[in-house]
Order: sequence, then structure tokens, then C-alpha cells
Amino acid sequence: MTKSILVVDDEPTMVFALAQLMKAEGYRVTTASNGQDALACTLADQPNLILLDSSLPDRDGYDVCQTIREQANCADITIIMMNTSSRPIALEKGRACGANGALTKPFSLATAAKTIKDHLE
Repeated sequence: MTKSILVVDDEPTMVFALAQLMKAEGYRVTTASNGQDALACTLADQPNLILLDSSLPDRDGYDVCQTIREQANCADITIIMMNTSSRPIALEKGRACGANGALTKPFSLATAAKTIKDHLE
């Protein structure tokens, strides 16, 4: 069965690049540009993995992550936070909200592909 990925970011170029990469890797991809849409897509589609930007226009990614973790039917979804800070406090905040991993922007598409593959295997 094809694994599904939800890419959540408010930067269209980032969403496009990640979506194209994930499609090329054989994943089914959906996208969202804000927290509310991310929650709606998550509840409707139950993706295997979510790439979630920490900084979104309506609610931050940490809040979205925590809200997803509060849903009983979303416990098995892998969440990888994307943020611009590699400071330990930012990484710990992601883990505290329920994220399984993190990518620090800017990152290479090869790094993103490897991180995703490692988490889905």
C-alpha cells in the first residue's frame, strides 16, 4: 500500500518542492498552507506522515501537532516538525508537543527524503 504524506507549510515554493520530491519517491501527497487546513486534512485522510512547519499564519505548528496528538485515531501518525531554529529548545518544544522528529530549515531535499524514509520504515 502506498504511504501518504501531508506537507504543511505557508511557503508555496517549499510545499511545491517537497510535494514533487515525495511524489517522485512514490508517496501519495496532500498539502495544506495553514493549521486549520492541516487539521482538516489529517482527520479526513489519516496520512502516514506529516511534514509540519512550526510557523504557520493561523496557528503555529506546535499547537497543530499537539491538537493532532490529542485525537485518539491519530496516534500512529508520524510528525516531523520543520523549523528555522536548530537550538535545542526548539527541538525539545517539538518533542514535547508530540513530534517524532525535526528538520531544520534550510535543509536539502536529499536530507528530507532520507528523514522521511527513515521514519516510515
